[in-house]
Amino acid sequence: MIRVTPAFRVSRRRALQFGLGATLASATGLAPVPRAYAQDEVKDEDIFRFALNLEYMEAEYYLRGTTGKGIDDSDAGPKAGAVAGGKQVRFDTPAIGEFMREVAENELAHVRFYRKTLGSDAVDRPAIDFDAGFAAVAKAAGLGADFDPFGNQMNFVLGGMLFEDVGVTAYAGAAPLLKNKDFQAAAAGILAVEAYHMGMARSSLYRMGEDAWKAANAVSDARDKIDGPEDKDQGIRVDGKANIVPSTPDAIAFTRTPQEVLRIVYLTDQKGVSKGGFYPNGMNGTLKST
Repeated sequence: MIRVTPAFRVSRRRALQFGLGATLASATGLAPVPRAYAQDEVKDEDIFRFALNLEYMEAEYYLRGTTGKGIDDSDAGPKAGAVAGGKQVRFDTPAIGEFMREVAENELAHVRFYRKTLGSDAVDRPAIDFDAGFAAVAKAAGLGADFDPFGNQMNFVLGGMLFEDVGVTAYAGAAPLLKNKDFQAAAAGILAVEAYHMGMARSSLYRMGEDAWKAANAVSDARDKIDGPEDKDQGIRVDGKANIVPSTPDAIAFTRTPQEVLRIVYLTDQKGVSKGGFYPNGMNGTLKST
């Protein structure tokens, strides 16, 4: 289990004063699209390639945790980058193991969908580093130097929550940029699946008890550090009660622009960064700089 540190027991706004540095990134609510990613400057294929980069990471994470191995070479592309970290997780609760295996199958299906849809324009899997990425996340959130997302089922679901929260808001943010109605329909369908995943991960963590609440909320606080002065990220327990669905006061999912998603996966709050964190050599494709 995760060792709870005193950092978990401070208020969210107080946590933002700790200087968590290069951590996760901002979860912004219905944010305007930055000029660099304005609708008339981005092609649908650019957005799908961007999404494929994210799906590669999710598929690798869940496949390694549930099967002990990642994506087959035939699904990764001829010049695929290497993947560091990951191992098969022991699931003490059979149902959670079943949940995670279903998610792994979904994420692999997403990779195959994007590769099929993009055809020769599909990007290969970029280099992915789970070891360095989660080490930085754990340090920022106060999870302890020995935190291992593949060490037990609670840690694994916690890592999954990190990805699923990002995935939902990334798809919600990308929807207005897509021009092709078929692409819009596909993105909406994948958004729904990612939202199912997120609800499962957050509710599973909530049922695990106080250690899981505190760990998940610490990750949320770390993300909030660099999303500006407003409090836009939400943990799984807020005001003494469950908060399974992070949303605006109108119960609308938060959105992230591509730039904000890149800050999360590169683990930086700086502009103009094109690699780092979970992607040591950066993403492949046009949308690759914060």
